[in-house]
Amino acid sequence: MQPLKIIPIKTLFITIICLSFTLYCSGEKKNNDALLSLLALPSVTSNSSVGPCPPTTLPSDIPIANTVVSANSTISGFNDSKKAINGICGGGETSGSLDVYAFNLTGAGATLILSWGGKTVKNVSGVDFVIYENPFKLSDSSDRYAFDPMVVQVSFDGTNYCGFDLSGFNPSTADSNKITSWPGFGGLRPVFYNMATKKFTLEQLFTSSGNGFLTGGGDGFNLDDLYSSDAQNPACTVAVKNNIQAIGFKFIKMISATAVTNPLTSAGYAYPHNYDNGPDIDGVVAKSVE
Repeated sequence: MQPLKIIPIKTLFITIICLSFTLYCSGEKKNNDALLSLLALPSVTSNSSVGPCPPTTLPSDIPIANTVVSANSTISGFNDSKKAINGICGGGETSGSLDVYAFNLTGAGATLILSWGGKTVKNVSGVDFVIYENPFKLSDSSDRYAFDPMVVQVSFDGTNYCGFDLSGFNPSTADSNKITSWPGFGGLRPVFYNMATKKFTLEQLFTSSGNGFLTGGGDGFNLDDLYSSDAQNPACTVAVKNNIQAIGFKFIKMISATAVTNPLTSAGYAYPHNYDNGPDIDGVVAKSVE
C-alpha cells in the first residue's frame, strides 16, 4: 500500500502528536483523514528539513514569479495564493514544504496563473524556468514518488497560451508513480532548494544533477520544447509558439492534470493516488527576465 500523504494541520496539537509518537510528518497536505490514520502508520516522510521558511526577504538575484494573476482554490488552509510567490521552501528528497498554495482537482480552483510583475521571461540556453511543487520519494531505495502532476502553459499576452507535449503519457498501474511516466508535466520532482536553510545560486538552480533532475530540484522547462499541436489548446498556433520562443513570456498557467482532458480517454489525466486536492505550488523561478 502506498504511504499516505497527510494534510498538515498547522496547530500545536498536531506537532505534539507527531513528536510524542516519534513519527515524521509528511511535507504535503493531501487528505483530511482522522488522526487515527496518522497514528496507524509505521512511518511517514519527514518535514523537519524545511526549517524557518519562507524567508523574511526574498533574494534579489533569484527571479521568482512575484504576482498572482488568477487563483481561485477552495482548499481549506492552503488557498492563500501568496504562498505561491513568497519564496521556495523545499524539504528535500523525502519531504515537502507546507508553505504552498493548493489547487482543486477540477473547476476554477484547479488553475493558477502567475507573472513576474510585467517582466518577460526570456528564452535562453537550456532550461528557462523551474516550477517547485512538493513531491517526495516514497522510500530511499524506490524510484517511485508521491506527486501531483500539473499541465504547464505560458503566454506573452495573457490570452494565447502554449504548453508542452503530453503525448508520451501512458502509465500502467505498475509505474504510475514513476516520473518517466509523465513526460511534459510539472509537479513531479522533489525540491531541495530552500531560501532560508539551503540556498543556491541562480546558476546552481539551473544546473543539471543528472537523470532529468536539477541541483535545486523542481521541474525545469525549456521554451524550445513548446508544442503547437495540442488539440486541448487550439489558441497555440505555430505563430504564437514561435513568438513566445522568440521574445519570451509574461504569464505562466499551471493546471491540475485531473482538470485537463486526455484525448485518449476523454477524461482528466489520472493521478496515481486518491488525494482530495491537486498540485501544491511552492514557487516558480526563471533563469532570465527583463
